[in-house]
Amino acid sequence: MSNKDTGFFGENMAADYLSNQGFEILNRNWRYKHLEIDIIASKNGLLHIVEVKTRSAIQFGYPEQSIHTIKMQFLKNAAALFQYENPQWQYLQFDVVSIFLNENKQWELLFIEDVYF
Repeated sequence: MSNKDTGFFGENMAADYLSNQGFEILNRNWRYKHLEIDIIASKNGLLHIVEVKTRSAIQFGYPEQSIHTIKMQFLKNAAALFQYENPQWQYLQFDVVSIFLNENKQWELLFIEDVYF
């Protein structure tokens, strides 16, 4: 699978997982200029900004380890713009879905809620 295919597959898995956990998917791949949010979802009146990271090898670390300070700043900026356009959402949290293809060719999904950088 190419990196683009792996990322698309991971985002689909993440959206399915979140839906099965009772989240309503509001947007996927929401963009404003160079800013992007992979998944915007809601649950119990709370807006969730979800970053999805998918990897098929860990030579450079697990997927969630690739989210750095600059990426989080981009997510914060994008979330602020989304909230500006959608003022009904006053409260939000940032979440991460990490997806890894292990050595047995099985996908492992880790949902990390309420991350803070």
